[in-house]
Amino acid sequence: METRVCRLYGQGDVRIETDSVSPPGPGEVLVRVMRGGICGSDLHYFLHGGFGPIRVREPIIMGHEFAGYIEQVGPDVSDLAVGDRVGINPSQPCGSCKYCEQDTPQHCLNMRFIGSAFALPHEQGGFRERLTIKAEQCVQGGQDTDFAKLASAEPLAVCLHAARKAGDLRGQKILVNGAGPIGALCVAVARHFHAQEIVVADLFTKTLDVAMQMGADKAINLSQGPEQLNNYAADKGYFDLVFECSAAQAAMANIFKVIRPQGMIIQVGVTGELNIPLSSLVGKEIKWMGSHRFHYEYKEAIKLISRGNIDVTPMISEVFPMDAVQQALDTATDRSKAVKVQLAFE
Repeated sequence: METRVCRLYGQGDVRIETDSVSPPGPGEVLVRVMRGGICGSDLHYFLHGGFGPIRVREPIIMGHEFAGYIEQVGPDVSDLAVGDRVGINPSQPCGSCKYCEQDTPQHCLNMRFIGSAFALPHEQGGFRERLTIKAEQCVQGGQDTDFAKLASAEPLAVCLHAARKAGDLRGQKILVNGAGPIGALCVAVARHFHAQEIVVADLFTKTLDVAMQMGADKAINLSQGPEQLNNYAADKGYFDLVFECSAAQAAMANIFKVIRPQGMIIQVGVTGELNIPLSSLVGKEIKWMGSHRFHYEYKEAIKLISRGNIDVTPMISEVFPMDAVQQALDTATDRSKAVKVQLAFE
């Protein structure tokens, strides 16, 4: 069977091509992909040919946020049926290394992640009309759940994992710094887990408007100057918890000013090296913790989306057909106009 794919050959070079897809074998299913979300890593591959030490070294089918329905079921698959709507968990830990055995599979030494250029050969992604995949990577959603919502389960799982790191959010005063897709979803997660107050800060009106729709109580536009946060710096800081989603150097001084002593920062945004106000970290006894990917949270994300507990719709700002993948990628780079851009494979 033939299928069309979105294949990246290098910086700025993405092509729609025809590929073959094999019928499902034992333990596999054939998925008809319906929606795929463009992630920051996809943009880095497209714009820069990679990020940090990870480079695109061979043609790669892009995409790791995607959903569709089961078109064929292989032998030995009993928990999925033709027509089931599913999100695809892109994470494939080995299950046997020391980190998997310690129940931290997100740190698997042999991790395979769909749509990733980390290893050679690259792990081919989900921006294609059909793919054959292990049934265990398919998580069944509600039969009436929109594919656009199911395709948002992967970034939601990232935010659920970050919230898990933070502990009980009930009654917490929270700052979400950075209102891209991850920031918007951190707002939604904080609201779902009964935060007392959620303030979101960003540089763009578009992203802040979306964050408000996702559940924020107040939006602060930092393009008008970092002093917009100054009111929260009184008495050594106001916020109990910060979800830092920007990884911007300019943000570091701000968040250390407005977090209270013994507060917690969950670092979700990723970049290279940054200068850190170490005196504030020590003097305020701040807990600063990184959050990396997810594992169990993917199934939780599908459940929350399918039940309507978290509505991801406000962040889906643009949808393009797969033939317009280059336009979709270009649009996704403009945070003044778009938050989450998706491709439609119907």
